[in-house]
Amino acid sequence: MKEIHIFNSFKTEFGGSEQEALHLSNILSKHANVTLWASTSRACPKLMKKNNIRKVSFLQKNGYPKKGTYIFVGCHWRNKLWPYLIGRPDRLINIYNTFHPKHVKITSHHPKLLKWPDVEYIVVSNYQKKSERIDATVFPSPIDISEFSSIATHRGDSDITIIGRMSRDDPGKHNLQDIELYKKLARDNVKIILQGASCLINELENTKNIKILETGTLKASEFYSSIDIFYYRTGEHVETFGRVIFEAMAAGLPVIAENKGGYVDWIEHGKNGFLFNTTEEAQALLEMLIEDKSLRRYIGKNAVDTVNTMYGEGSLQEQVNFYLK
Repeated sequence: MKEIHIFNSFKTEFGGSEQEALHLSNILSKHANVTLWASTSRACPKLMKKNNIRKVSFLQKNGYPKKGTYIFVGCHWRNKLWPYLIGRPDRLINIYNTFHPKHVKITSHHPKLLKWPDVEYIVVSNYQKKSERIDATVFPSPIDISEFSSIATHRGDSDITIIGRMSRDDPGKHNLQDIELYKKLARDNVKIILQGASCLINELENTKNIKILETGTLKASEFYSSIDIFYYRTGEHVETFGRVIFEAMAAGLPVIAENKGGYVDWIEHGKNGFLFNTTEEAQALLEMLIEDKSLRRYIGKNAVDTVNTMYGEGSLQEQVNFYLK
């Protein structure tokens, strides 16, 4: 079988890049011998142990790749010693899932002495491809939607509407304009659950109807099953894809998200989700869905259909064919 080596920083259990690498490994391991490698010494020990992730070590016989396809997910090799010591790859694939042009600049050329093949770039959305003007193949970030399909099937209506948001606990992932929006909704007796929002605790602590959870408090499936509407907007951070958006859609949730990020490629406003440009628009959309349960069900059903198409057998096979060619 083909040898495939997947590199990632694996710094946290909850990062989108880490999850992308792990899910890609699950898909390809059915067709090839896949090995996961931590690209940094700061990798999460728990994550490494749980997923049999290796550290590159030249002191061990099997401590580094010797051949095969090398896939770098959200990370890149640097012009240091170790690329000269590991085996020459048959193919070199870089899954570029950030908005950092220097990433492409660093990886697009490598020392001639390495004799490595040219880099093949993968991006996770057309939004990213157009923004970066990069020559790349577009594949949506791998997600195992089966984890969320049962939630969509058994979703019911709760008496009190619960709005939820989930992300890494990073200030750049949050928009400060949402603080007043959350407070207003809470005053109107709408419950709000924010997982991964500890950075906002000083502004929202002890606010009635608002619950702040640390990253990872609830499993993703548990979180989505506990809410009725998924809301998402970021600050300085721009999502190249937005995994949480599609997980929420797979769970049958109506999504209201800012019109900025890779997920806009797949959201049709008013059909399988909603997009907004201003806080006023966001508030109006939230209030509309709070009042209209039938609309929530309609949007949620279409959202499930969209994600099923994105991650159906044909789409997955296209990715497998690409990586195995």
